[in-house]
Amino acid sequence: MEKIRCGWCEKDDLYRKYHDEEWGRPVYDDETIFEFLILESFQAGLSWYTILSKRENFRKAFDHFDYKKVAAYSDKKIEELMNNPGIIRNRLKILSAVTNAQKFIEVQKEFGSFSNYIWGFIGGKSMDNNPEKLSDVPATTEISDLISKQLKKRGFKFVGSTVIYAHMQATGMVNDHIKECFTRKK
Repeated sequence: MEKIRCGWCEKDDLYRKYHDEEWGRPVYDDETIFEFLILESFQAGLSWYTILSKRENFRKAFDHFDYKKVAAYSDKKIEELMNNPGIIRNRLKILSAVTNAQKFIEVQKEFGSFSNYIWGFIGGKSMDNNPEKLSDVPATTEISDLISKQLKKRGFKFVGSTVIYAHMQATGMVNDHIKECFTRKK
């Protein structure tokens, strides 16, 4: 029997694998949360598919998303990234990755982990919107608005409400799999 999935992921196997194995699954480790923060910030204005197809290139270019290393990137490393054809070569987004890594570490020091901070906005438990169809899935919510505003106050960049809501979906803070999606039956 054919698996029923959320319609957005039926483009190809890369998308299906991401949907089936990652999207909407709660993530509490800072390393993965940081990875998605970087990837989602690079997505701003682009398609998620573009970012997902370059994910391995991003992983290599950004030292496997080691936020301590990213926070200490030099001008030389930034120029190296600007010349890397395997990633999105947008200087503002590259610089924001460095800034966000630095701010990420500040939040960790204050809250014990970034996970404690970000999940604290929703009480530590995933929210389930239980949408009937894709058109029921919002691009932003009051909570993504709030998180975005708070992150910006802390100096984070490229963290608008849409980016934050996508991050919430990617890290399972919210489950937006449609009701008929096979992942709900697991």
